[in-house]
Amino acid sequence: MTMTFWDKVAKVYDLAELFNRKANAETVRRVGQLVPQWSSVLDCAAGTGEFSLAAAENAGSVLCTDLSPAMLSQAEKKVKRCGKTNISFSQRDLNSLPEADGTYDVVIAANVLHLLLQPETAVKELWRVTAPGGMLILPTYLQGETSLFFKPFVTIYQYFGFRPYWKFTLGSYRAFLAGQGLPVEVTRVVGAMPVGLAVCRKPQPF
Repeated sequence: MTMTFWDKVAKVYDLAELFNRKANAETVRRVGQLVPQWSSVLDCAAGTGEFSLAAAENAGSVLCTDLSPAMLSQAEKKVKRCGKTNISFSQRDLNSLPEADGTYDVVIAANVLHLLLQPETAVKELWRVTAPGGMLILPTYLQGETSLFFKPFVTIYQYFGFRPYWKFTLGSYRAFLAGQGLPVEVTRVVGAMPVGLAVCRKPQPF
């Protein structure tokens, strides 16, 4: 099987994340606080599992998923070290999920939409499996607001095969999600590469 860029960098991914430590740590902290007690959580494109671990502090159950087997392997090792028992794992494509409509109280897909050629397809699918009264949480790097300090690091990543399709700013990211018909709030998390923290709350049916 051909290794993807994410398979190749899985073992050093957490080290690379340190270059944007301030924004990453604060985003993980805020997302963890948003998760209600005893909720069911789906974490898509979970990478090495940082958001799954944060969600697990309050959640009843977390399904940690990624398309990359190597990333999932790293996530499993990290969760085992942390001693969390309410996190399970599965390889998934966030564009085509097997779950029924409204399965999860909380759905998280962090720092992935800017990497997708057609992010609207993923957003529609993630919203589909979000339960009425639940939340879709979409933190996404604002590459259009990257600091000069961080740009050489992004160039190095691109040399090894990193291919972002979108360079969102806070305004363009908010406009993109609103264009999908989502009731969305987007706030900026500051850092060398800021994060647009989007929270979409699904209304309860009347």
